[in-house]
Amino acid sequence: MSWEEELIHLYDKNTSQIGRIQLKSFQSSGKEEQIPYVLLPPFHTTVTAQIQVTLSADGDFLGASKVESKDKLTMIPVTEKSASRTAGKAPHPLCDSLKYLAGDYGRYVRDTNGDAERCHKLYMEELKKWHCSSFSHEKVDAVWTYLEKGTLMQDLLREKVLQQNEEGHLDDAVKLEGVAQDSAFVRFLVRGRAGMRDGQTSDACWKDSSLWDCFIRYYQSMEGIKDLDYLTGERQPPSYLHSKKIRNEGDGAKLISSNDEANFTFRGRFATKEQAFAIGIETSQKLHNALKWIIRKQGRSFDTLTMVTWESDLKEMPPWDADTETIASAAFPETLPEAAGEEFQDPFQDDLPDGWEEEPEETAVPDENPMTARQFYSALAGYRKQVENPSHMILLAFDAATTGRLSLAEFKTLDTARYLENIQKWHEQCGWIQWKYKDGHRKDFYGVPGLRDITELLYGAESNGRLLLADKNGKRLCAELGRRLLPCIWDNRELPYDLVAAAVNRASMPQAYKERHNWERVLTLACSFVKKHRYEKEKEEWNVALDNECNNRDYLYGRLLAVADRIEYKTFDKEKDAARMTNAKRYMSTFSQRPFETWKIIEENLQPYLNKLPIQERLYYENLLDGICERFSVEEFRRNDKLDGLYLLGFHSQSYALKNNKNKAKDGGSENE
Repeated sequence: MSWEEELIHLYDKNTSQIGRIQLKSFQSSGKEEQIPYVLLPPFHTTVTAQIQVTLSADGDFLGASKVESKDKLTMIPVTEKSASRTAGKAPHPLCDSLKYLAGDYGRYVRDTNGDAERCHKLYMEELKKWHCSSFSHEKVDAVWTYLEKGTLMQDLLREKVLQQNEEGHLDDAVKLEGVAQDSAFVRFLVRGRAGMRDGQTSDACWKDSSLWDCFIRYYQSMEGIKDLDYLTGERQPPSYLHSKKIRNEGDGAKLISSNDEANFTFRGRFATKEQAFAIGIETSQKLHNALKWIIRKQGRSFDTLTMVTWESDLKEMPPWDADTETIASAAFPETLPEAAGEEFQDPFQDDLPDGWEEEPEETAVPDENPMTARQFYSALAGYRKQVENPSHMILLAFDAATTGRLSLAEFKTLDTARYLENIQKWHEQCGWIQWKYKDGHRKDFYGVPGLRDITELLYGAESNGRLLLADKNGKRLCAELGRRLLPCIWDNRELPYDLVAAAVNRASMPQAYKERHNWERVLTLACSFVKKHRYEKEKEEWNVALDNECNNRDYLYGRLLAVADRIEYKTFDKEKDAARMTNAKRYMSTFSQRPFETWKIIEENLQPYLNKLPIQERLYYENLLDGICERFSVEEFRRNDKLDGLYLLGFHSQSYALKNNKNKAKDGGSENE
């Protein structure tokens, strides 16, 4: 199916959700916030209301109040023109701003050119058509009766919802939820004569499904000549003024626009706009309403780029841009090996002790469940149990070419089983020891960081002890990286080598970081990328566990550097030398470019530190260095060529092995290290 058909299918399958205002929770500045969203019925849109007016069924004014911020999302009926209005005058059929509703607007707001008077006249004409039709509704009749009196502004002032200045006009300094008083949007609540009847579901106009149905039938009765719908092949009244507010409530960019007859958009190829492109009005409504709903429900925004994915039956699936720990934490209890009472073969094949870095134990909060790898596979098993055939995943990405236009940047569909398989491959092929902050604590896990973390590690600058993206460029960089990593994760494509090289280059410069833990996170990301790159190019499989049998020059040089780093570190005073950097790390960048030449310098500087160690410990490290050197051929050792990123795997695996060496007597360390 095309992306338009996917959205129409999404709408048709979720008609039970129409009109249900739901809340999406998210974290902002450490606080949990909620955003309302709703699947709109046809010919409706959402606005943010500032004023609520309560009427009787006879059209009598009962009261008014300011709308609270948490309840401001309001669903209203619209016409094709009013839904697309910008500077033009096109009244909404029922609820609107004060300029359209208030017959006495000019008494309290300066209206020198008669603009408000014309707006009110147009509004009353439109409302009268609905009021006098066979599709009217008790609430429509009440609003019409009340607004004919022309006392809305007077009533709102009396209720102190609006405030005047000394001259008797609305006070410009007073705002209603950040909106000027004269631009406030009004919604209506109508109390029935004998409670709700005739299928009414609420006194609130924006929640009454019977009112929605009345307007839909009324609007359909006014539809003009039918034409061919280019998307469905059916004959419908065409729409040329398509919806906006796609990415959020303040979004003025349109995805489809076909009403330009002045700037020769189609001329030369077609004679009329109808020949160029025609979409049925109901088709357009379904398409846009489904898109708005799914974006607000589970979309992600990166600068001007908005991405959204969903499963065809709306079953929950692991996000493609999430880190391994996030996916693992969603493991289904029934799929855990302990619950099933079966032996579980861990495909990651790595022990998962605490982090390898030299930090006081109290500062490192380890993963509460050391079975991150098993939980990851358990989570995927749970997702697979939900999948029914046929089932597929859909991805849409939109970018704003200009402030008024959206473009389709990406459209992908993939069998759900294949999607889960590719998610698994990404986390397996990039699997390495990682950590992140979660709930204010450090969380260690085995896998790969998420998209946002990868962007920060590749392009971030240190701020307040962490790697962060600059406000201006951060979202743009994240969007660009998302575009480039999407095929790698979604389609199991090769990782772009420039990203591998960027990670390796950053990891080769520990002296560029004030905080050691920031460099260590960059290092483990580089190891993830190098591991995947080696698998893609050479079909090599690498693990965190040290490979003592490996004779690769790059890997061996990385091991030598790690041992030199460890020897010097062992002589440090834990208090006096806490911020000191070893020679191995100081020379790391140069070492990666000219290893043979640089190793001679590091080795010469290493001897004083070896002499400071106890004899048993010194012998252990000397034997370790000799054992690594023996694995070199003379020619390979003397080559001064630039090292491949594989040296980082050798460095990290050797460092990790030394830190977690279980034979502490041989290492000369203590049991509590």
